[in-house]
Amino acid sequence: MARHHHSSPQEDRPNIVLILTDDHAAHAVSAYGSAVNSTPRIDEIAETGALLENCFCTNSICAPSRASILTGTYSHVHGVTTLKTPIDAGQPTFITQLRDAGYRTAIFGKWHLGHGEGHDPEGFDQWEVLIDQGRYVDPEFLTVDGMITRPGYATDVITTQALNWVESLESEAPWCVLIHHKAPHRSWFPDEAHAGMYADPIPVPETLFDGKNDWPTRSEAARHQAMTIADHLYPVDLKVDPPEHLSGDELTLWKYQRYMEDYLACIASVDDNVGQVTDWLRERGDFENTLLMYTSDQGFFLGDHGWYDKRFMYDESIRMPFVLSLPRQIEAGQRHAGIVTNVDIAQSVLEAVGVASHPRMQGRSFWRDITQGTPEPSPDGFYYRYYENDDPIHHVFAHYGYRTDRYKLIYFYNDGLGLPGSGTETFTPKWEMYDLLTDREEVHNVAHDPEYRDVRADLEVRMWRSQRALGDTPHPSQPVPAGLAHDERGE
Repeated sequence: MARHHHSSPQEDRPNIVLILTDDHAAHAVSAYGSAVNSTPRIDEIAETGALLENCFCTNSICAPSRASILTGTYSHVHGVTTLKTPIDAGQPTFITQLRDAGYRTAIFGKWHLGHGEGHDPEGFDQWEVLIDQGRYVDPEFLTVDGMITRPGYATDVITTQALNWVESLESEAPWCVLIHHKAPHRSWFPDEAHAGMYADPIPVPETLFDGKNDWPTRSEAARHQAMTIADHLYPVDLKVDPPEHLSGDELTLWKYQRYMEDYLACIASVDDNVGQVTDWLRERGDFENTLLMYTSDQGFFLGDHGWYDKRFMYDESIRMPFVLSLPRQIEAGQRHAGIVTNVDIAQSVLEAVGVASHPRMQGRSFWRDITQGTPEPSPDGFYYRYYENDDPIHHVFAHYGYRTDRYKLIYFYNDGLGLPGSGTETFTPKWEMYDLLTDREEVHNVAHDPEYRDVRADLEVRMWRSQRALGDTPHPSQPVPAGLAHDERGE
């Protein structure tokens, strides 16, 4: 379709496409150095724009991360702390800010922030969303007019519906469409076009069997979890029964291969659909003036530490892929190394298109980091918190922490605080700390190493100050850091 003629500067404001997937780890994107797959169309966005090397989520499960992306706030502010805490959809989002500024807005695909009055999408001119996780084949969507089933493979259907909506727009006002895929969420069901394409042996992570050493320096959290490839992938995940002659490490390797084969095939379909969106924008003549973004709501363990899933504050779980292009404003081929979080996305999108952010929004815009030669310094670290303590399926302990370029401090406070989705037991709190320069895989906990005493003390102060600045509340079991100034101690 040829591009329509623009008649005023107001109508030259960039259009916006945010493609958000579910559980797509950065280390399964070739632009991030993936050893297991190739994603040429996602990479293309980075090549024509920028890649954020250190983008992290602040609570690594679907619903809280999606709420942070929309609202530009942390979990304790937007209220979505666990998978069982639906959003108050009436709160300000970057979508409501755009709509107030004259943008047409729509969302297609995964919502996962609750349903019913007060929880269904608000601020959108059009919305068509999956109920909870939805299904991969012939998905059902909730719309303003009720439920509708759309035949086909979910990734293709969601893309088609989104592009059809833009095609249907008649005025010249700018638009923003959120394309929120279910893929590559468990249980990883590929479409026919991509099934089996990873049948050859897939490279194995260095830490697939590191649990054999029982992580001697780690806290009990690593042993208490229930998301190992060896023991916690089920028939619905594997699709076929394991060969009867396999056991031990050989069986784990077989399960890893089955898991990754389907996971990566789901991503291959996503990558094709990303390319479809890019090609469509080019055909319309809109590519140069569209802010096109690809990201995922969090990272994912791809056999790292023997695990699948996310939740933990370890890097494989919290690092999000984030690539974006807007050729009119972003110089091609950039890699930005500064720390960015999912809380920063809302303000960054708004700044990119010249719309004011809401005063409630937290974090900082990274827009000038990639469009100006001398931006202000990136943050020296960021705060993370996972609330869903000892949930009945994954059994990961609640924790919060602070990560800088080099170090990561984690406090497992191990208390569900009565939040929906958490277990009822509490456990003894524990500390972990990692030197990411010397221990990239995060297997040697140095929280109690005398050589790191001063570093830990400094990180405890930074984390406490970050909590206070963001309005979060430390767990009662956490000691007040000794390094705090007297007027900061609140005693």
